[in-house]
Amino acid sequence: MWASVLRDLYECFAKIFKDNCCRRELLALQIFCRNENKGCREQLTLGQLLTHLRNDCLFEELPCPRADCKEKILRRDLPDHVEKTCKYRETTCKYCKNQVPMIMIQKHEDADCPCVMVTCPHKCSVSALLRKEGTNQQVKAHEATSAVQHVDLLKEWSNCLENKVAMLQNESLEKNKSIQTLHNQICSFEIEIERQKEMLRSNESKIHHLQRVIDSQAEKLKELDKEIRPFRQNWEEADSMKSSVESLQNRVTELESVDKNAGQGNRNAGMLESQLSRHDQMLSVHDIRLADMDLRFQVLETASYNGILIWKIRDYKRRKQEAVMGKTLSLYSQPFYTGYFGYKMCARVYLNGDGMGKGTHLSLFFVIMRGEYDALLPWPFKQKVTLMLMDQGPSRRHLGDAFKPDPNSSSFKKPTGEMNIASGCPVFVAQTVLENGTYIKDDTIFIKVIVDTSDLPDP
Repeated sequence: MWASVLRDLYECFAKIFKDNCCRRELLALQIFCRNENKGCREQLTLGQLLTHLRNDCLFEELPCPRADCKEKILRRDLPDHVEKTCKYRETTCKYCKNQVPMIMIQKHEDADCPCVMVTCPHKCSVSALLRKEGTNQQVKAHEATSAVQHVDLLKEWSNCLENKVAMLQNESLEKNKSIQTLHNQICSFEIEIERQKEMLRSNESKIHHLQRVIDSQAEKLKELDKEIRPFRQNWEEADSMKSSVESLQNRVTELESVDKNAGQGNRNAGMLESQLSRHDQMLSVHDIRLADMDLRFQVLETASYNGILIWKIRDYKRRKQEAVMGKTLSLYSQPFYTGYFGYKMCARVYLNGDGMGKGTHLSLFFVIMRGEYDALLPWPFKQKVTLMLMDQGPSRRHLGDAFKPDPNSSSFKKPTGEMNIASGCPVFVAQTVLENGTYIKDDTIFIKVIVDTSDLPDP
């Protein structure tokens, strides 16, 4: 194509430029070979280009000289192609020694070569013959005389196929069983994955809730720290006052031991005694405030916010005797909550019984208390309540009773006072069962109250 273009261009120049001088200047222009992109680095004149492409350029594509080969090869690779890689180069048949194109050698050996040894197509015991010696008549005669042998061979082949089919069927059955087993396992895995996903979603929800609870608790701790600061100052003042009192007491002792100026000493002692009295009053006030703070700390340490109370009652015998004597009929537990912003509750126990259980049973009751977030909670209280006496022995045979609150009972209405009327079990457990089992250990009993919070909405 390039050669024809150049020829046309040259003829065009010859027609347009009649001046041979201009033509020579054009033909003397320096150009690169058109095969530059293939690797040719020759730089020559326009007049030399055709000669270069026809005879010299190693990167010019040329057709294979063999008529059957349609490949085009670079001039530099053409000798190697003709001698080594052309599919139509001739090779010697190892049987008949004739020259055969490389691409046809396999077909020649399989079907055409007369010097190849051939056998019966039925694989019988007849020895192999040269293809050129096995005429059609000989083949037909062999098939006629060896029909029985061929049939036997066919039976053997058929039996072999049947055995293979049976073996494949057995393998197929085993694989089907394996597939069914794997399918069942996959189904169980999918179920387990869904369960794990559900647990993960539940745990994420719980983690978010706990994070909110932690944030709320952190705020409460900050507020508590603010409340504690004045009491820390009061403790420091109390320590200072105690030091002053001790100093005054020492001074009084010194004054009382001095005989001189007895009258003056008596007046000073009176002044000191009045100062001591004032300090004692201030110390009493601080002691009361410290006791109140200590009580608040105890409540904060023992309060739970998950609807579960575990109440440890020490000195059972003494408290039971006080109940029998009428000194302390009942005991209240520390408060507990269904959540940081939930219902406030406590338990009430009569160690010597109450009502129908008086003198024979331990009576256990549940109490709704007035809480800080009652305005945000649904009323009446409807959560299931479970009361339990914990077995401290190895058998762990806890005693328990459960009830659903009566929505019409005043015990479960929104509290108007500090706490509602208690509701529970007057005959919760017989004293004989309590005191003869493993429910008392080290003169201590444990009471557990569980409030179902699973269906409580967030306030």
